[in-house]
Amino acid sequence: MSKPFALLAAGGTGGHVFPAEALAAELMARGWRLGLITDKRGQGYGGTLGSLETFRISAGGIAGRGLLARIRAVVELGLGVIQARAILKRLRPDVIVGFGGYASVPTMVAAASLGIPTIIHEQNGVLGRANRLLAGRARAIAISYPHVAHVAEEWQAKLHHTGMPVRPAVAALQGVAYPPLDESTPIRLLVLGGSQGARILSDVIPAALKALPAALQARIEIAQQCRPEDLETVRSAYAGSPIATTLDSFFTDIPARLAAAHLVIARSGASTMAELTYLGRPAILVPYPHATDDHQTANARALDEAGGGWLMPQTGFSAETLAARLAALLTQPITLARASACALAAGRPDAAARLADLVAKTAKNQEFQA
Repeated sequence: MSKPFALLAAGGTGGHVFPAEALAAELMARGWRLGLITDKRGQGYGGTLGSLETFRISAGGIAGRGLLARIRAVVELGLGVIQARAILKRLRPDVIVGFGGYASVPTMVAAASLGIPTIIHEQNGVLGRANRLLAGRARAIAISYPHVAHVAEEWQAKLHHTGMPVRPAVAALQGVAYPPLDESTPIRLLVLGGSQGARILSDVIPAALKALPAALQARIEIAQQCRPEDLETVRSAYAGSPIATTLDSFFTDIPARLAAAHLVIARSGASTMAELTYLGRPAILVPYPHATDDHQTANARALDEAGGGWLMPQTGFSAETLAARLAALLTQPITLARASACALAAGRPDAAARLADLVAKTAKNQEFQA
């Protein structure tokens, strides 16, 4: 009996790639054969995805672009569908899982035209535009939050709350306890702003921390991710304070830093939210206000309502408001510990296994059409 065969359609940011990698690892452990379809602009992947046979096709995003760019993107998507259809007819997979973004659209459209079962995975609290294009054709829709916006009534029966799988480096830290904190221990803060940092965080956080009482400043150890062009400015902003700082434009050991942190200050992208809830780390969340469909606010609100974090919209995020919030939180270890427990309860540590179960169930009754 041949092994079941699944294709993953993913590309773009870590929010799309990390859950694909986690699912790939889970399915491979169950004996599945796998392949990856991404767009031609996709970079080479490492880890589990890097070991898969990879096919690159044309694809192009449409949202937020000028008329000529949109026309070009439509042409690329059409070409991608033709390319994907040829690949799928040759490979004949049992099921295809798409992780959103326009890199997945041609493959999922081609699969639906051939009668191959498809699953789309939504990482955010809002069903993304690409996934909304595909939802009507999909056999199942895997969601990361119990409630997701922009889901049409006719799609409700397809929803499966699997959660958001995390990358292996984070999964390996499952069960690491929230670090002890009392009135005398060092306070470890971690600031994440996406892969290249966020200027608003660089501008506001140093000033907010320097507004805290000197005795509290002396206990703070902060690791802050900044844009490369902001590093020296941020370093100068901390000068003269007793705050211990580690500044960089990119941290290669974010999982370990997350596990060691007492409080995280971050944007609220899908991967960050999944990792916070997987490890159970409380966070002050400043959503990127220009994210498509404001999905980062939806993500942050879900954790805020669960008691695992605090939503602070960028419009009201100032040194004064942040200093007041930090002064309250950093002097109340019990509040932070309680938020840690709530963050952990909001996650689904078995998300990869749940998604793999859905893949297996969806593949059972596949009917391939020539």
